[in-house]
Amino acid sequence: MIPEGSMFRVEALRNFGLVKKGDVGGLIENECNLSHDGNSWVYDNARIYGAAKVYGNAVISGNAQVFDNAVVYGNAKVHDDAKVYGDAVIFGNAQVWNDAQVFDKAKVYDNAWISDKAKVYGRAEVFDNVRVSERAVIYGNAKITNKAKVGDKAKVYGDAVVYDNAIVCEKAKVYGDARIYDSAQVYGEAIVFGNARVYGTAEICDSAEVCSNADYIVFKNWWSSGRYFTWTRSNNKWKVGCFFGSGEELIKKAYSDSEEKGKEYERVVRYVESIC
Repeated sequence: MIPEGSMFRVEALRNFGLVKKGDVGGLIENECNLSHDGNSWVYDNARIYGAAKVYGNAVISGNAQVFDNAVVYGNAKVHDDAKVYGDAVIFGNAQVWNDAQVFDKAKVYDNAWISDKAKVYGRAEVFDNVRVSERAVIYGNAKITNKAKVGDKAKVYGDAVVYDNAIVCEKAKVYGDARIYDSAQVYGEAIVFGNARVYGTAEICDSAEVCSNADYIVFKNWWSSGRYFTWTRSNNKWKVGCFFGSGEELIKKAYSDSEEKGKEYERVVRYVESIC
């Protein structure tokens, strides 16, 4: 190791992986930070310090920092300006990069990617082909899994779970014991909380608030396109393809397209009015 201030710049003593004997890498505080077994390595100006441990085939690079009691292993990568600290654990094929932070007792694993200033903390778990990006925040006991995407300043926390290709974005909030799954979308400044279950083809958007399954209805356009559309109780709005607005606005637009569409959409809107 090569001294550099209070830390040491590593130097490879043998060939392994893509590293050649004599290559100079990033900085560690002590030998326990970086395992001598496997192909783990720290590149560039990246730093590993405190009681942090990096082992297996994990790679730390760029200006990334891994510190406190954090552990990174398997084939995980932490790079760019990312930070992993506290008691956080990163493993599998997970990647954390581009100013993202994972800390406290959070876990990121499998093929999950955390990027673009996103934060994962508390006891949150992000795993299984998930993408968390664009300043999104995941915390508490939240779980994001199975190809879900959370981004664009969205927040998922409490005991909420987002999974099965679901998308949460655009400042939306999901918390409590809520579940978002099966390709459902929550966006805009929508809030889903309580024991709500949002799934299938549902789109919860704008300023809608959903705390139970009674707060929205999904319909199918059986008379032409076959696409699904969503009504939300809290704002009494309809999301139909690119259209978003009141029932009267929907009816007007539908009639402008065709008499048949107008009649069918009007029938659905009037039905909702009659039960609400």
